[in-house]
Amino acid sequence: MESIMTSSSKPFFAARAALVALATSLLLTACQEAESQAPTAPPPRPVAVEAIVVAPQPVQLDLELPGRTAAYRVAEVRPQVSGIVQKRVFDEGSEVQAGQLLYQIDPATYQATLASAEAALAKSEAMEYSARLRADRYQNLAKTRAVSDQEQIDIEAQWKQSLAEVAISRAALQHARINLDYTRVTAPISGRIGKTQVSEGALVTAQQATALATIQQLDPLYVDVSQSANELLQLKRQLAVGAAAGGSDSRQLQTEVRLLLDDNSLYSETGLLEFSEATVDQSTGTVTIRAVIANPRLELLPGMFVRARLLSSREQEAILVPQASILRNNRGQAMVMLVGPESKVEARVVETGRNIGDKVVVQEGLVAGEQLIVAGLQKIRPGAVVEVSGGGKPPAAAGPPTAGPPAAAAGSPAAADQKTAPTSKKVE
Repeated sequence: MESIMTSSSKPFFAARAALVALATSLLLTACQEAESQAPTAPPPRPVAVEAIVVAPQPVQLDLELPGRTAAYRVAEVRPQVSGIVQKRVFDEGSEVQAGQLLYQIDPATYQATLASAEAALAKSEAMEYSARLRADRYQNLAKTRAVSDQEQIDIEAQWKQSLAEVAISRAALQHARINLDYTRVTAPISGRIGKTQVSEGALVTAQQATALATIQQLDPLYVDVSQSANELLQLKRQLAVGAAAGGSDSRQLQTEVRLLLDDNSLYSETGLLEFSEATVDQSTGTVTIRAVIANPRLELLPGMFVRARLLSSREQEAILVPQASILRNNRGQAMVMLVGPESKVEARVVETGRNIGDKVVVQEGLVAGEQLIVAGLQKIRPGAVVEVSGGGKPPAAAGPPTAGPPAAAAGSPAAADQKTAPTSKKVE
């Protein structure tokens, strides 16, 4: 029975498999015909963007650097002799002149020492007078052989010894007078004196570690600013080029400096930069340079935070691009999007410099005549086809731009005081 069922079911399964294969073949043929008859999708439309033509512009590349003011001269007043302070003859925080009396130390013991030195000098001079007369007399006696030559030599030696005693007495008298003068503690320089550290009746000692008071000269003032060593070298080269163009020696040129106060107001006086004070900090790679600026109204005080604007003496050609056109790649490098051949987007890494208003100086990576995409950057990628709608006009120079502050060097104490630059976009 089982053999009959098995032999009869074989033709059934073979026919079923043939029907399935035929249906699959017909379905594939129908799909291929549908695909061949379907219309082809149109190519993607170009993305509309705005672009400008890169062109160098004349700009005045001024530097704006953070810094602090420092006194032009500082003198700590210390006593040169020991004694009791009898009186203080100045007002704290007032202006004093060089040589003005500040403190009076009790001079009684020094006056007595001076009187003793005067008496000792008088005694030495009397002894010298007697010895000189004896030496003259023995010289005449020696000519007549009344005394021996040895006696005459001994008398002359005693006279010369008395001359030395007179010199010693005079030096002691001069020392006593100096000590008496030191009881009058005077101002070594002109300037503003701070608070006093001692009062009347205090005991002071000669050359003590604690200063009686401190005097600072506030007109003019030093302004200490920090700058990278590379930018300092560039500034020196600019001065050298300007000197060559003007036919003068670059060592005689000095860069003008204007100050911006903490409230962003511009200080009225103009200072000069001094390169002689420059030293390189090996840990940060920055240079501390000094500018000297007048302070006739004493508006500036030592220790104030300021921003020093170094004024360039001539205009230079530089490529400026809008800050919005600067992107950042995954490595943090600055890059821009350009309209390349066949209107395709090209990404290029550039080296940026200082900010000037709403624009950025591009030091390397761009050449004149290229089309820079400035709007529509969110809709494009490298290789995409774009359509320039901005006409590709060069950027308009809005008056003589002034350079903003450069990025602070890593580790610089003034890096936190600079304004935060606009956040640039990031390209993945």
